Formats: sequence, structure tokens, C-alpha cells
Amino acid sequence: MQDHTEQETMDTKKLINIANQRLLKVTERPEIVMERGEGMYLFDTEGKRYLDFIGGWAVNSLGHSPKVLTEVLARQAEKLINASPAFYNRPMLEYADLLLSHCCFDRVFFTSTGAEANEGAVKLARKYGKLKKDGASEIITTWHSFHGRTLAMMAATGKEQWQKLFEPTPGGFIKATFNDLESVKKVVGPATCAIMVEPVQGEGGVYSAAPEFIEGLRELCDREKILLIFDEVQTGMGRTGKLFCYEHYGIEPDIMSLGKGIGGGFPLAALLAKEELNIFEAGDQGGTYTAQPLAMAVGYAVLRELLDKNLVEHCRRMGALIQEKLEAISTHTEIHHIRGKGLLLAFDLASTPAPDLVGRCLQDGLLLNAPKPASIRLIPPLIVSEDDIDQCLAILLKHLA
Repeated sequence: MQDHTEQETMDTKKLINIANQRLLKVTERPEIVMERGEGMYLFDTEGKRYLDFIGGWAVNSLGHSPKVLTEVLARQAEKLINASPAFYNRPMLEYADLLLSHCCFDRVFFTSTGAEANEGAVKLARKYGKLKKDGASEIITTWHSFHGRTLAMMAATGKEQWQKLFEPTPGGFIKATFNDLESVKKVVGPATCAIMVEPVQGEGGVYSAAPEFIEGLRELCDREKILLIFDEVQTGMGRTGKLFCYEHYGIEPDIMSLGKGIGGGFPLAALLAKEELNIFEAGDQGGTYTAQPLAMAVGYAVLRELLDKNLVEHCRRMGALIQEKLEAISTHTEIHHIRGKGLLLAFDLASTPAPDLVGRCLQDGLLLNAPKPASIRLIPPLIVSEDDIDQCLAILLKHLA
């Protein structure tokens, strides 16, 4: 075991050697080690700077190590880190009040990850089915969706390759086609208690739900007395140019999950529901770290910053600017099918494999994501500036066919 001094002086090669020897391999990672972040940039152990258009997969909504979060964490850590979920704490109640006063929901349950929030949504829907729908327990989800990596949420997710992974998989999830209302209607039956949908399929390639699809789902749910669940783990908290993506559609879901940007980089997620779904009994739901004071103080600070700095409007303007500039580039490069809302954007490539482009841009200090073999996703922090956008596109242009 190394002492503190030796840990500080360990070079990148030694650190990568530790990674290769000590970590369970779950993904391919480049041989760089990130050491610090500031605003729109990450810095590795060699001192190289990277312009971040991944944002921790839509997590770092206020950029890296924003002062508002480092200060609130220090203040709260001096007061109370964890009181246990057996008690209320002040930040929990203050944050719940602020969050619910800016959305259509009445009740909230706080968790640490989006997958937990989605699991809670499924539990709540099945509780509703038991009490109100003769025990109905099936949840309809869509192909190419993504809802998390727990066993149940992998079963809910519409990735075909996941359907038989880690068998036996939890049952009760029925798949329909995204943006195809008739496909959903065909699988609704007496056992259906809810429909769970992402308003924008982020991991699926950044495909937005059509207004008529969402309106049709709301009408279908009302008619059949089933619940509409919006998974806004990636789309919530200003990401799409509205505080919540459901606002784009003029409807209200019955349940919504939030995660990623809600904590600005600190582990935080939430399950929100209407008053009539306040039906959990003591013991039905819980978790050791639910609503712990550090996360609650951070969540409050993030939302306050979004509101006070008008970052949702900024997100909308910067997203429109990126799309405008990409459209101009597309006239003389391989870029096509530019899509998305706010700062959740994507485009397709005609010839260059997307992972190859990601790798080349990484070498030039730009972080991008390839959710599909021919698609690039842009999900920068909501503080992104026009200058940041121009730098990003200048690097991109060097490597486009």
C-alpha cells in the first residue's frame, strides 16, 4: 500500500498498470488518467487539456468542479453528511420543496442513480396495478430505449443484445416500437399497468419522440387507466432547452425519473409522482443513501443555479447554434441527419466509423461520444459558450471526410 507522497508522484504508466491489474474490466478505456476538471475542460495526469463535449454523459451540467458545488459540499460536510434515511434532514426538505415547485409533480423520492429511480418507478406502477388494476404488473417499454444497468432495468431496456444476458432475466416488460403508436396499442392488455418511455432516446442515438406519439400515449393511458412514465434521467434538468422534456409536448406524465444532470456530477437521482400515486406503504421502498444531506444540498444548488443563471434558455440558444453550424458544415462534409433538442444532439457520418472519429478527436483534445457505429452524440455542460462550440467544430472539421 503506497503512502500519500508516493500516490501523488505516481506517473501515468504506473497508474495504467494498476488499472490493468486491479480493476474489473467492464469497458474499453484509452490509456489516459483524468486528474482534474475546470469548467468545460478535463486535464489528465500528463497535463493535457480536453474540451469536454461528453459532460460525463450529460452529468456535469454546470461544468467541472463548479465553485457553487465545491462550496456547498464543504459547507454541508461541516454540518451533516448522513443522518440515515430514518430521519428527515433540512436539505432534503428544502430541495424537495424547490424541485416540486418547478414541475407538475407533487411527491418525490430521492435516490443515487437513474437506474434506482427507474426501479422505483416500476415498483410504484406495479403497486398501482395491484391496488387499482386487478394486479396488473406489465410495463411497456420501447426498442432501442435505455433505462439502466440493474437486472430489471436491463430487462426494461430495448437493447436486443441485453434480452438474454445474465439469464434468468426479470419478466414483466413488453417491448413496442418507438414513435409507433399502433405498435404500443397492440401490446396493451389487461395485465398492463404502465408505459415507460424516454422522450428522447439518448443511448439509442438521440431520437426524439414525435409530438403525436406522446399525445397518443397520454390519451391511451387515460383511456385504459394505465400510467405514463417519463424516463428523464438524460433529458431532465434543462438538457433539452426546457427544464423538463415533457414541457415540449404539452402533456403531463404520471411518474418521472431524473438523474445525471440533477446532481451536476454528484450521485443523485429522483423519482417524482402525482399526489394520487402517493401509495407506497412503509417498507415498500427505501435505500441507505436515499436523500442524504450532501446530495440534497448539491441538488438544491444545481437547480438554484439553473434558475438564477437562466441556463435553460442558454442551453436552448447554444443548442440551436450548434445545429445551425453543423448544418453549414454538412454542405461540404460527410455529416448528415443532424438531430436532437437543446444540448442533447447527434449527427450521422456517411463514411468515417464514429468510434474512429472519437479516437482521432481525443488525440486532438476533444471528447466526443459515439452511441452507434455511425453516430456522434454531443452532450456538453450547459455552460458551453460560442467559443467552445467553435473550438469543437474546428477539431471536428480536421477529421471529417
